[in-house]
Amino acid sequence: MTAGTTPEPLTGFTVGVTADRRRDELTALLQRRGASVVTAPALRIVPLADDRLLYRATEACLAGGGPDFVVATTGVGWRGWMSAAEDWGLGTALASACRKAVVISRGPKAAGALRACGLRESHAPDSEALDDVLTWLLQHDLQGKRVVVQEHGAPLEEFSAALRARGASVVAAPVYRWGPPEDPEALRRLAEQTARREIHALPFTSAPAIEAFLAASERADVLDALRGDVLPVCIGSICARPLLAAGVPCVWPERGRLGALVRTLVRELTGRFRRELATPDGNLVLQGSAVLAGGTALQLPPLPAAVLRALAERPGAVLSRADLLRRVWTGPQARPLPDEHAVEAAVARLRTALGPHGDLVRTVTKRGYRLAVAP
Repeated sequence: MTAGTTPEPLTGFTVGVTADRRRDELTALLQRRGASVVTAPALRIVPLADDRLLYRATEACLAGGGPDFVVATTGVGWRGWMSAAEDWGLGTALASACRKAVVISRGPKAAGALRACGLRESHAPDSEALDDVLTWLLQHDLQGKRVVVQEHGAPLEEFSAALRARGASVVAAPVYRWGPPEDPEALRRLAEQTARREIHALPFTSAPAIEAFLAASERADVLDALRGDVLPVCIGSICARPLLAAGVPCVWPERGRLGALVRTLVRELTGRFRRELATPDGNLVLQGSAVLAGGTALQLPPLPAAVLRALAERPGAVLSRADLLRRVWTGPQARPLPDEHAVEAAVARLRTALGPHGDLVRTVTKRGYRLAVAP
């Protein structure tokens, strides 16, 4: 960034992206807002190893009088199913059977795929959440009805079980599934960066990706980070379930879209982790690992940035070396804790990195360090 330009809202923040299918789109949205992005897909979408599963589901959909209800969960999944049916010579019959059913779309992309093959949805929840699709279905008499559910990467076991409990016959159409990431080492590194608090936020687009990310990590360290210093943002409530089950509070937008996900991330991240400091030389803004002064952004290395953040949490107050050790040296790299000389070295690096603002960090003899700012 050059002097005189306006910093973007995510300047100084590092965001980890675990998505696969929409990784490039999500990364571009974040980078346009100034974020540094670390990508490490937690899963990858792979075709069904055995197309007979989908073929049998298609036959079950066409059997008898056809389905009573059809649920389209994703656009890419629905298009994949229709394409496979065309290859088997069943495309026309499948579209005709679905046309006689009550069709429910989870969201606009699924609705677009439906309309592309001549179908119209009878219902699509504003929330784009499967929970709301299920709630709508359960308001109907399902006894003896056949419900076809196009799955989207993982079996929807709870969804299908709730329908069967109401007397429905459920046909699951598995169009694609999740497989292990192409680069598991990159995912492990992202987990380590999260535990070290070098990542400021993690947007998640699917529950299986969260589960894979936690499985790749030293779970306790990553969960500790997600409960405090690293912001998890999910695309919807269903996506958030693995984190909520682990006791990690998280947020999600009202609409499950990537743009809404990024807007929620920007609002929450800047609201929680942006600090304005009134110094003798004017106002400074601490944002992630950057110090903003006027139109200039000064990027700090991770450890000095963590020291500055700890001091900025209590502006003007004195933090002892022991306090800073406990606040800054967290995660697997802090076992065992270093001695207090590590704090002195980190403060020296921070002053050097701050350049003309180095005297912002003051030594209080025999007590510790404080920021030369108004409380």
